[in-house]
Amino acid sequence: MASILHENLNEREKLILRSIVQQFILTASPVGSRNITKRFDVGVSPATVRNIMSELEDSGYINHPHTSAGRVPTDKGYRYYVDSLMEISELKASEKGFIDKSLDAQLIEKEQILKVASKLLSSITKQIACVTYPTLDKGILTRIQLVSLSSTRLLVIVSIQSGLIKTITLEFESEIEVSALSDIESILNERLNGLTFQEIRKTAKERLLDIEDSEKPIMRLFIDSVDKIFTNVKTEEKILITGATNIIQQPEFEDPEKFQSVVELIEDKDIIIHILDKKKPEKSDNILISIGTENEDEKLHEYSLITKEYSFGETSGTVGIIGPKRMEYSKVVAIISYLGDMLTEVLTGNK
Repeated sequence: MASILHENLNEREKLILRSIVQQFILTASPVGSRNITKRFDVGVSPATVRNIMSELEDSGYINHPHTSAGRVPTDKGYRYYVDSLMEISELKASEKGFIDKSLDAQLIEKEQILKVASKLLSSITKQIACVTYPTLDKGILTRIQLVSLSSTRLLVIVSIQSGLIKTITLEFESEIEVSALSDIESILNERLNGLTFQEIRKTAKERLLDIEDSEKPIMRLFIDSVDKIFTNVKTEEKILITGATNIIQQPEFEDPEKFQSVVELIEDKDIIIHILDKKKPEKSDNILISIGTENEDEKLHEYSLITKEYSFGETSGTVGIIGPKRMEYSKVVAIISYLGDMLTEVLTGNK
């Protein structure tokens, strides 16, 4: 997990901060000193706890809501908890078995696995689940097929090494020379196969200049459409978002304004895609946690994001959740970590 440098807390301060975060996650109510001494074995009096809480507040780890005598964690407090105090839960065998069975490649088609994973993740975590489709820039082309749909419409089928298939329809102003399609298809496969999408976008024009006159109209449109053919899918096809009703039911969102913020967030997929694309873990097996104001966009300041990359051959996507900052991080991290690993195994055929 990505971490941020913190000043050192002593053992008592760590114990009290952990107690406050865990209790607030559990109850959604501000935590008082007597509550801590009753529920946790902290080994000190309520008065001592109050003094420690005051020091933690001065340091910015907790704050004091106006309507309560208790304290709640700040973004900084959650960050310290996640980086230094949290113990990641171990999933039960039954929980792992449920995930394995739900993602069984023998029972569901590969094209449906990401949809199943998104619904599964939102159901288990009770948060908003986000699963992005694999990015295609590093996808390696294995085959191009050209299929005439009509005298002026051409279907381009692009196959990628990982097994993904992308299709796009090209429209011509004049009639297609159908007899030339086979030769053009052969040329495209001979000159572009084995290249990544990114390489094709940069070099296709140079690679396809010396062509016969009879093939030029089709090839010219193909070259003009390279950016459209060899690019990532459109926004609405790039991400799956499920489980919005899960967080709407949580106490944080009883306020109509916060409820509206959830609706706006779900509707603006570009924000979520931008955040997920930008916040990539340093290693593919890492979990990345982004809390509150660590998220660039103001719409996400009330939320935490927990994400992990999954692999599909040479391509990769992201699986994760968006939820209130008050969430059971240790459990959610364990679920996303396991589910992300299972997605990679299922999609690459190793399971």
